[in-house]
Amino acid sequence: MRLLAQALTVVRKDLLLEWRGRSRIISVLLFGVVTLLLFSFAVGPDSIALRASAAGFLVLALLLSSTLGLSESFRLEQEQRAVEGLLLLPVDPIALYYGKAMSNTLFLMLLAPILTPVALVLYAVEIDPMRLLVLLGLWAIAAAGLSAPGTLYAAMTSRLQSQDVLLPLLLFPLVVPVLLGAVKAVALILTGDPMEQIRSWTILLVSFAVIYWSICGLLFPHAIEEGL
Repeated sequence: MRLLAQALTVVRKDLLLEWRGRSRIISVLLFGVVTLLLFSFAVGPDSIALRASAAGFLVLALLLSSTLGLSESFRLEQEQRAVEGLLLLPVDPIALYYGKAMSNTLFLMLLAPILTPVALVLYAVEIDPMRLLVLLGLWAIAAAGLSAPGTLYAAMTSRLQSQDVLLPLLLFPLVVPVLLGAVKAVALILTGDPMEQIRSWTILLVSFAVIYWSICGLLFPHAIEEGL
């Protein structure tokens, strides 16, 4: 209960700072919309090809936008050695990790109400409200799967000048299973699922999200101590 209370305090702090600034969410949203536009321009006016690629483009937009948001998640804490201050309060490093990971997950989930309608319009995809709700649920699971290792790597690279380059290089290979599961599941929602395969891909997506949240939470204390 103490760890949960500390983690929720970290979440509240991050959400309050984000609400006051709002610069990160606006920049990441614009980046995601521009990414979807560029993908549509690359394919051209072929509506069939756009619909076939919509799931991959939507998940890639989430992935690329996540690196922009994750790289900023520890930047404020590193200014004037604020991370040391948090750990001296004392805040358990595991609570700090899960608080930051939950904040990043909520941050990435906020992209769904904007990027999903933009993708549906750009790629000429029509889905009913029930499938749209399932799509938003899958987006939340994918956001959690990206946030867990992303938070760990963001903490590890936050003190480095080359963080913007290192974070994607470290994160992208690790989250390939999440990307595959998300793309397959979203594609089945957008194009139809006559063989009812979406359950298997969703289980795969959830499994890797649980694995990442468990292992990264155990590794975070060592990573943050090495970085101090």
